[in-house]
Amino acid sequence: MSMVSDAYEYFDRRFRTLTVPIAKVERLYDSCRWAEGPVWFNDGQFLVWSDVADNRMLRWVPGLGVNVFRPDSNNANGNTRDRQGRLVTCEHLTRRVTRTEADGRITVVADRYNGKRLNSPNDVVVKSDGSVWFSDPSYGIMSDYEGERADSEQSGCHVYRVDGQTGAVTIAIDDFEKPNGLAFSPDEKILYIADSGRSHDDDGPHHIRAFDVDEQGRLGKGRVFAVIEHGVPDGFRVDTNGNVWTSSQSGVLCYSPEGDLLGRIKLPEMVSNLTFGGPKRNRLFITATSSLYAVYVSANGAQLP
Repeated sequence: MSMVSDAYEYFDRRFRTLTVPIAKVERLYDSCRWAEGPVWFNDGQFLVWSDVADNRMLRWVPGLGVNVFRPDSNNANGNTRDRQGRLVTCEHLTRRVTRTEADGRITVVADRYNGKRLNSPNDVVVKSDGSVWFSDPSYGIMSDYEGERADSEQSGCHVYRVDGQTGAVTIAIDDFEKPNGLAFSPDEKILYIADSGRSHDDDGPHHIRAFDVDEQGRLGKGRVFAVIEHGVPDGFRVDTNGNVWTSSQSGVLCYSPEGDLLGRIKLPEMVSNLTFGGPKRNRLFITATSSLYAVYVSANGAQLP
C-alpha cells in the first residue's frame, strides 16, 4: 500500500469541513486495466469493483487484500446495491443490467428496449421505490476493448428506468450524447446525470445535469449543474448533505448542492468512479485508471445500503 501526499486543493472554505487534512490518500491496488464501478458491502465489510477491460470483478477486504470476485464478468462496468442488498451490475459484453440474487443466481433486469438490444449499460442506481435507473452509452460496442464491437440497435444513447413493480423499461431522458454516471440527491427529488460526450468528441459535452424527479418517477427539464473543465465527469456519489463528489481527469471534485466547486482531491491517474464505504460511510473509495484508492473524509455517503 502506497500513500499520496499533498492531495487536497481547497477552492472554498466549506471543503475543509468535508476533509480530514491529516488523512492520506492510500493506493490499495494498482494492477487493473480499467478500474470502474466500486460498491461497498457493509454487511460483509468489503469492496467490489470492476476491471472492465480485463473482464473481471475484484474484491478488497481490509487486512486481507485483493482477490477475484468474479473472473468472467462480461466486461462489467458500473455497480450498485438495491434496498435488499443485492448487487446490481452493468455488463458491456452482454449489453444488459443484471442482479445477483442472495443465492448467487444472476437474473436479468434489462437487456432490451422495444425489442432491440441495449448499447452497453454503463452505470446504475436504485431508487427507494425499487426502480432501477441506468445509463446506456455506446462505449462497450465502439470497440472490442471493453465489450464487443457492434452497431447500435437503439435510436441513441439514453437513460432508462426499470419499474420496481412491473419490470417495464422506459426511457427516462433521451437528449444525452454519452450518458454516464448518475446519482440521486439524499431526498431523491433530484437525479444527477453525467454526460461524457467529450471523451470521443472534443466539442462534446463534459458536464453533470440535474433533473427534478416527480412522485411518478418522471424527470423535469434538466439544467447544467457543473461543467468539468479537465476531462469528463464519469461516476460520482452524493453525501448526506447533498454535496456531489465526482470523478474527473484531475482527481475527485466536490460540488455543493448549489453547484459551487468546493475543492479537489488530487490523484496521479484519471478518476473513473467512486463510492463511500466503511462502517460509517466516511471512507471514499476511488477507482482511477489502473488503481483503487481510498481516503477518509468528514462526509458520509448518502447511498444505501
